[in-house]
Amino acid sequence: MVKYVTVLIIITNVLINSSCEFSKKNSGDVAFSKNESLLKADNDFSLLSAEKGLRKAYLENIDSNGVLLRPNQMPIAGADAVDFIIGLKDTGYSMLWKPLNAVVAASGDMGYTYGVYKIKSSVIDTTLYGTYVSIWKKQADGKWKFVLQSNNEGLGKEE
Repeated sequence: MVKYVTVLIIITNVLINSSCEFSKKNSGDVAFSKNESLLKADNDFSLLSAEKGLRKAYLENIDSNGVLLRPNQMPIAGADAVDFIIGLKDTGYSMLWKPLNAVVAASGDMGYTYGVYKIKSSVIDTTLYGTYVSIWKKQADGKWKFVLQSNNEGLGKEE
């Protein structure tokens, strides 16, 4: 009987430890998957900008309460941000960016990305580089939209 109980305890410990390791691996996979989905959303945002223009890309990806932080301006929020985007004249240049990292909260409904961008003029031979950060919120339909976006001009050249 003692041998039976000892074997049962050993088997139970092995099963518990195995399931904990499995759980740790799976939670890591879930976090990676969440981060990848946000990274993809930001990358798709950039591709849409290249294909359809900056204005269309921003209008499709800003949350209705989104905030834009722009140099030498007060924060532009909500409907004012949408109006600001609608007023953009994006025919003389193209803007592309490359997200370098994405982090999603454990809850899965908020996250941030950051990366580098370049603005290429179609009128004169010049390219500007900078960095950016975006804070994202997952919508009820599962799509990511940014709630705050800020650029930092003056990177100098592409890194």
